[in-house]
Amino acid sequence: MKSLFYKYYRSKLFNLELNISYLILKINNITLDINVIMADKLISQKKPFYPICSGLEKFLKSYDRWVETPICYSDLLRFSGSIIVYDKNDNDTLWVSVFFSETERRDIDYNLKKIYTLLHSDGNESGIQYLNVDSIDYCTFGNSKPFRVKIRNILNDNFTYYYIKKTDASRIYGLEYEHMLSPYNLNFLVNKNTLVEEHIAGIPGDTFIRDFLPKCNESEKSQIAKEYVKFNERSMIRLLGDMRAYNYVVVPTHDFDQVVYKIRPIDFDQQSFEGKLSVYRPQFFKENFPIMELVRDKLNRDSINQYKIEERSIVARRIISSGNRLKKLLKIMQSDETTLKSNLQRLKKEIYNFTKDQDFLKSKSMGDVMSAALNFVRLNYEKVNMQDFF
Repeated sequence: MKSLFYKYYRSKLFNLELNISYLILKINNITLDINVIMADKLISQKKPFYPICSGLEKFLKSYDRWVETPICYSDLLRFSGSIIVYDKNDNDTLWVSVFFSETERRDIDYNLKKIYTLLHSDGNESGIQYLNVDSIDYCTFGNSKPFRVKIRNILNDNFTYYYIKKTDASRIYGLEYEHMLSPYNLNFLVNKNTLVEEHIAGIPGDTFIRDFLPKCNESEKSQIAKEYVKFNERSMIRLLGDMRAYNYVVVPTHDFDQVVYKIRPIDFDQQSFEGKLSVYRPQFFKENFPIMELVRDKLNRDSINQYKIEERSIVARRIISSGNRLKKLLKIMQSDETTLKSNLQRLKKEIYNFTKDQDFLKSKSMGDVMSAALNFVRLNYEKVNMQDFF
């Protein structure tokens, strides 16, 4: 019982101020005093849900993201009971498996299978007879409280997951930026009330740090440190916040005689919302300190700078090659409300203090801040002058 309470509250400690005055990080024999105790919390408040504006709806329809789903998020909230889902070590996963009345279950199962065909195919119903809804789980932790649906093909027992969430404009912007600016393509569907996301496979960051990282050899640890520097830089450039260890996954891939590790975010609702610049830098979350220790031990300052420049250059190329799609999305976001006025004022001042770029001070929305940040990266790349960003 004690271990269950520890697991649960450990994940909530980001809301508490740390009981130490300073975190001392030594990178290449350079000591950095980072004040961890702030006057306020790193993430000080629960983020509200923002509705989809008409411009964003039109954008999603033009890129085949919009669909009239046969079942909505609110429909699944009518479950009649639940049981706790435990992992293989009998720890509470903070998910519960829900069940519905017999009269509702048949229609719900069919509609969930229909959504699967819309997400992964063309919506053709000919294969629905071979699909089975193995489970519907509900997450009791976090802001979005998603449903996780497990679909199995009864002919070969292959299965996959997808998620049904309440629609939030911040998350939609985050998904689209990830699709355009990261190495990965994302598959999701939206309507006014419901967001359907495909499952991003990988080892949850907190699980990887606890169970897998200690078993990695020295070469693998160096490669993980490199990928984390790039992930940290990419998150900061595109202003994706709250990348604590359980909000990203580590994806191992076998390549010849080695295992290559990549890091992917899986939670996008903190896209350009918070006012503190440190929220957009995964290195400052205490859950990520073990990997920061790895960066300190395995990489010198020149290597860190090299990998940061590489990532900025790759992002800059994606900005340039994205064409009108990215420009359209930024224009929509510039006129959309996705944060609090106080957050906007704080963030643009903090970024200006690092870049001295007046475009940040002129920003009137988070869309303006995003546009200024991406322009900053692109212009410095085109000038072959990749100066330190932030």
